[in-house]
Amino acid sequence: MSILFKGLRIINSDGLKESKDYIFDKGELTLADSSNSLIFDQEIDATGWLLSEGWIDLRCSMGEPGHEYKESIESLAESLVASGFAAACILPNTDPVIQSKGDVDFVLNRAKKYTPEFLIQGAVTKNTDGENFTEILDMHHQSGVTIFGEGIKPLANGDRYMKILQYLQKFDGVLFDHAYDPLLAIFGHMHEGHNSTLLGMKGIPNLAEDVAIQRNIEIIKYTGGRVHFQTINTAKGVELIRQAKADGLKVTADISIYQLLFTDHDLMEFDPNLKVLPPFRGDSDRSALIAGLKDGTIDALVSNHQPEDVDSKFMEFDLANFGMVGLQTFLPALVMLEKELGWSLMIEKITSGPRAILPHELSKSWTIFDPEATWTFNEESNKSLSFNSPWFGKDLIGQVKYVIQKGQLINVNV
Repeated sequence: MSILFKGLRIINSDGLKESKDYIFDKGELTLADSSNSLIFDQEIDATGWLLSEGWIDLRCSMGEPGHEYKESIESLAESLVASGFAAACILPNTDPVIQSKGDVDFVLNRAKKYTPEFLIQGAVTKNTDGENFTEILDMHHQSGVTIFGEGIKPLANGDRYMKILQYLQKFDGVLFDHAYDPLLAIFGHMHEGHNSTLLGMKGIPNLAEDVAIQRNIEIIKYTGGRVHFQTINTAKGVELIRQAKADGLKVTADISIYQLLFTDHDLMEFDPNLKVLPPFRGDSDRSALIAGLKDGTIDALVSNHQPEDVDSKFMEFDLANFGMVGLQTFLPALVMLEKELGWSLMIEKITSGPRAILPHELSKSWTIFDPEATWTFNEESNKSLSFNSPWFGKDLIGQVKYVIQKGQLINVNV
């Protein structure tokens, strides 16, 4: 089936190109030219739409196995397609934890029928408790896992951190590190500062993240290896990673996109949807994240998609679980940030940026989206099994129209 997209504008790290016609035929998207003699099965007016390489999310949670009622493999795949993502790195914090060849194969075999690529982050310690090692080499050699970490938990044991980096260098694996000191963050619910004091809420100080990043960078200097720091959100953390890169260390970093849209000022109404980890920080930290994106210190933007059910999330703020669903609201978030960051930079942080971090190749894919389309995020449009989002029930701007994944053209809004 051949389809002509009329008036698409391709966008990449080099900028936004002039509008042209593109043809999808036999699993490929190609630029149309006057010599083409195809008779098209369908012509689509894509005026105002943008085209980019398929998006990659380096931090995405799901519930299956164990908590399928929060997010199944099927619902996650549908959410990824609807959100424009062609690949996602899946965190290991399921029940049981993804920590063996069998656990990895279970997820990958179930995910084969769907078009997004599932990239597994294998746990590095059993049950992600920070002590006994998992079968790291077996997960790599038998199931092809190259990304390892503790997911939503920090790897706080310095001895384990050091030895894991030594293990991973045997096959050029990457440690994905959610760096913070759990004891400095203990009992915390939000950013420690003026607003936490006003609310009478135990805060999580910037120090919890800063100390962990600094310690881990010193370990990297000692052992070598590759580390990707996830969801950093303090000004000092950005500066530490900037200096580590200048020193020639093999480190990269990402941030959650919603860290650029909210600060701790937004928690004054105790909305549990805004309880996330790491917490929303202050204005100066947000400014540092923006600067880090622009100068290349921060390599990627992530959804940090963390679905939670009603019983875990919608209660008193201090009792609610951390986390927010972030896939289908990702493009609207990009639209909100476009004037400050620009499309070229943002697209780079979800395409070529993540690709450079991943230690293996991904299939060719494309995302076609309308940055001006309005839609409502509600029960009808929501693909996830959870709805813990401050934008649920609201009108949003920016909608994915089509994706091309594994040679298939998928109409997202059917």
